[in-house]
Formats: sequence, C-alpha cells, structure tokens
Amino acid sequence: MAGIDTSHGLAPDLERSVGRVIGWIAWAMAILGGLILIGLVVMSVVSITGRGLGSYSRSFPFLRGFGPVPGDFELVEAGVAIAVFAFLPWCQLRRGHVTVDVFLFWASPRSRAALSLIGNVLMTGAAIFIAWRLQLGLYDKIAFRETTMILGMPVWYGFAAALVGAWGFALVSAYTVWRSINEVARGEDPPPIAGSDSGREEAAGTT
Repeated sequence: MAGIDTSHGLAPDLERSVGRVIGWIAWAMAILGGLILIGLVVMSVVSITGRGLGSYSRSFPFLRGFGPVPGDFELVEAGVAIAVFAFLPWCQLRRGHVTVDVFLFWASPRSRAALSLIGNVLMTGAAIFIAWRLQLGLYDKIAFRETTMILGMPVWYGFAAALVGAWGFALVSAYTVWRSINEVARGEDPPPIAGSDSGREEAAGTT
C-alpha cells in the first residue's frame, strides 16, 4: 500500500512534518494557558490585598477606595478551566500523563510501543468524547443565555475558550496514535518520561 513501509511505519516523513506543526500548536496553547494562570495569580493577589486593606477603611478613611476585584471567583473559575484544557495537548504530546509501567521491564521495546499505542487510541477516544460533550454544553449555555452572578458575563465564553483546548487535545491525541504506529513498526521504545529528550525535539516529531 502506498505510503506504508513495514520497517519504518506509516508515512514517517509526513508524520514528522505534521508533528512539527502539531508540536508548535500544542506548545503555543500551553504557553497561553500559563499566561492565563499568571494573570489569575496577579488578579488574586490584587483582590486579596484590596479586600484586606478595605477591611481597615473604618479606621483609616483613606483606604475606602480599596476592595476586592469584582467577580474574582468567577474569573478564577473560568480562567482555570480554560488553562487546564490549554495544557492537555502539550501533556499528551510530551507523554506527560501518569503511567504505571513497573511490570513492563521484561517487555521488548516493540511490546512497550504497542501498549503505548493502545493507550493513545483510548486517550484519543476519551478526548473526542470530552470535546463532544463540552461542545454540547456550549450550545446549551448559548441557548439559555446563562450569565455569571456578579459580572453578568455569559457563561458560554469560558466554554468556547475551553473547547479550543479540548479539540486541540483530541487532535494531538490522534497524532500520537500515528506516532505510536511508527514506533511499533520501528520497534522503538517510547521515552518513559516527558522530559527525557531535549527541548521541543520530541514535540516537533523529530523521532
């Protein structure tokens, strides 16, 4: 069959090229998720500090202008959810999910690669299911026009942003199935930990 080499896998050169694109997308989403968390931390510090200073406003009138950030809990709730989904593609690509392989020391590299392939197939199914259900939830939030209590922010904003990460997770998971097929064909032992290689080389698909 065209594009299949039993010694190297399924279109290995194309897989590496696609892996580079997938790697940069996942990396960018993870960076965005990190920036969101940093923003939430700064906002929380400002809110807590303002709340603390404002509690002394009766004794010190010049502190009356201080107070918590309105809707800080709502912003944290939405922001953390968005960040978590933004991290999932990078985690999947870097093999960052928790695995129990203490009983696999006896297995051959190809056997371990085959088990990794099975795990990636199952993870892809789970990722697609999560993204699908989240998308249905987004449709409901838009239809019912649900808003947050304090800010009056439409709830679907958070759902829509998280959905980008959810489908990104599904896309990356599908790619890791392809990557695992080629590792099985080559008899490669998948890296045991996410940081076992340098930089973004593995994420870029340069296996």
